[in-house]
Amino acid sequence: MMTKALLACGAIAGPLFVLVFLLEGATRADYDPLRHPVSSLALGDYGWVQSANLVVAGLLTLAFSVGLRRAFRPAEGSTWVPLLVGLWAVGLLGAGVFVTAPVSGYPPGSTDRAVQYSWHGALHDLLSPLGFVALAAACFVFGRWFAGQGERGWAIYSAVSGVVFAVAFVLSSAGFGQAEGLVDLAGLFQRVAVTVGFG
Repeated sequence: MMTKALLACGAIAGPLFVLVFLLEGATRADYDPLRHPVSSLALGDYGWVQSANLVVAGLLTLAFSVGLRRAFRPAEGSTWVPLLVGLWAVGLLGAGVFVTAPVSGYPPGSTDRAVQYSWHGALHDLLSPLGFVALAAACFVFGRWFAGQGERGWAIYSAVSGVVFAVAFVLSSAGFGQAEGLVDLAGLFQRVAVTVGFG
């Protein structure tokens, strides 16, 4: 019963996180979801909502990683999958606790390129990519584990999710770094990565 409850946390984390950042992004003046990162919603008067969203998603995902550890029988991937999902949770928690620096002109009046004015922003930029890389790796480890179990459909789904997630993450990172041609779609690429990764 406890294992099922922990696994259910993973099923709740993604949809809840995505719903909150979509609503927040739609209600913020001067915020462009196609251009700006999800983490930028933690800036400004109502930034606490997105910070709380990241922390709640991180705690639910951490519970999910514990559930995965309990659910896996001793087999290849039984250690790596929960560990990698746990690192994704740490990345979410870090992004929620340590507020990002302004980037891509949000909030209004800030520069396009992220400039670290505080150790909070530096820690955010250290922990967030760690989480993204861990989740991409988890998709591939899941794929290999499913293949070993003879679950071809789930193996393909996991591998394709990993590829889409990794490509979208790289494109969003380049866009937030102000790469020409990607800046105005960096937020969209990040949303694709996060949604596919949680899926």
